[in-house]
Amino acid sequence: MNHDWQKNAVSPEEAVKLVKSGSRIFVHGMAATPTPLTDALAERRDLTDLKLYHLHTDGRCAWVEPEHADRIRAVSLFTGAPLRKAIEEGRADFVPVFLSDVPRLFLTRTLPLDVAILQLSPPDKHGYCTLGSSVDTALAASQSATVIIAEINERMPRTHGNTLVHMRRIDAFIHTSRQLHLHEVSHPNEIESAIGAHVADLVPDGATLQMGIGAIPDAALSRMTHKVDLGIHTEMFSDRVIDLVEAGVITNRRKRVHKGRIAVSFVVGTQRVFDFVDDNPYVAFFPCDHTNDTAVIRKNDHVVAINSALEVDLSGQVCADSMGYRIYSGIGGQMDFIRGAALSEGGKPIIALPSTAKGGTISRITPAIKEGAGVVTTRGHVNWVVTEYGAVNLWGRSLRERAEMLISIAHPDFRGELKQFARNVRHYVIS
Repeated sequence: MNHDWQKNAVSPEEAVKLVKSGSRIFVHGMAATPTPLTDALAERRDLTDLKLYHLHTDGRCAWVEPEHADRIRAVSLFTGAPLRKAIEEGRADFVPVFLSDVPRLFLTRTLPLDVAILQLSPPDKHGYCTLGSSVDTALAASQSATVIIAEINERMPRTHGNTLVHMRRIDAFIHTSRQLHLHEVSHPNEIESAIGAHVADLVPDGATLQMGIGAIPDAALSRMTHKVDLGIHTEMFSDRVIDLVEAGVITNRRKRVHKGRIAVSFVVGTQRVFDFVDDNPYVAFFPCDHTNDTAVIRKNDHVVAINSALEVDLSGQVCADSMGYRIYSGIGGQMDFIRGAALSEGGKPIIALPSTAKGGTISRITPAIKEGAGVVTTRGHVNWVVTEYGAVNLWGRSLRERAEMLISIAHPDFRGELKQFARNVRHYVIS
């Protein structure tokens, strides 16, 4: 590999000249969002009929501003804060899809990609860059797009696993050395800490964990310092996992799949996370059609999957992607891991949520899912539900039993009205 590769770098404006009107474009997400390139793309006023496919993106998101709505259509496969308003106002689209299925959409050209805009680590002596912090759906995008435009960032960690993109696949690139998008470590409040304690109590020694980012997963992980030989097979992790690795709690010794290594699809967090995964063979990155494949997940014993929800109704239906008609996030990997954990020998799929929202004025344990909201985890798939008031396992329970159990972990201020509702619905008929 020519070590003078930097001399072939161009400006963002020059790089995006490869984009043509009518293009279908993948945008790398999370910490790997290639902001200089998306900014330059937004400034190309001569382009029309662009569709940008993406998961959650971080940082500035100029291309979804109203001024570009007649030229650029964002298509969100998992929604974050930058896209919620645009989707609500009808300026952007949302695709409900399992995270594990997204690579197949690209590879089969069900969603054909003309261009992939990626952020990569610098090439090694053999010419291989890596997808760095986010392999997830980006590997499939890099394999199926006709044109690849890259930001090669000196500060993007070089990651191990199935993460490679060779320089010869890149049609144009910019060269940067800038800070990746960061997520600060959360500080759980009293309610989140209580939920985390209940979740941690459900985790046996030797368990393989899947968790997301946020106060509740962080609270649960912080209470696992006394556990033995935990493993990680997850779509993502953040700072708190590193604490348990350094404490000798996470060893991955008892895993059957990727034994002795952390398996992950993307990471977010502080700079500590990116430093930890940089050139670290202990951490193996894979696309999400592997990490989130139920056939792979179930091969590990005692998989504990910790996922969140916006509301759970009295039958056990879990809404996690929308507030009524308002799209909030996406299906993501929740169902992949809820089902994978359920199929694992001794596995525990967990939905963890505070009992209330909006300062205690709304119960998250609800008589029914709100009109327009989506069911992410069905009542046939749900197992453990945890709030600050306890943990209940709904698997194999009747509708009447489920209502009673869920009311028992609802906030006391709402238990009366939930009981009254259940008494008036024949298939609940609780006492």
